[in-house]
Amino acid sequence: MITEQLILSSKEEKTTYSKDKNSESPKRSIAKSISWRAIGTLDTIIISWIVTGTLSLAFSIGFIELVTKMVLYFFHERIWNNINWGK
Repeated sequence: MITEQLILSSKEEKTTYSKDKNSESPKRSIAKSISWRAIGTLDTIIISWIVTGTLSLAFSIGFIELVTKMVLYFFHERIWNNINWGK
């Protein structure tokens, strides 16, 4: 199943922006991104609290993680926009 997803077949129709746009609205994608980031940060805070035993330190780690992961994701997306593989 995964290999079928990774291997492009010449018979497959390429997805256009308008076709992809109809599958999920940009607002939905933004809401999903924010909710996923919130879950990830909450996970980091809980793990940090368990490891350190200090709630204030756990929130500090969670905040730093929130900011750094958003910045890293931005650059990750910019790099992938320059890679033609799978387009």
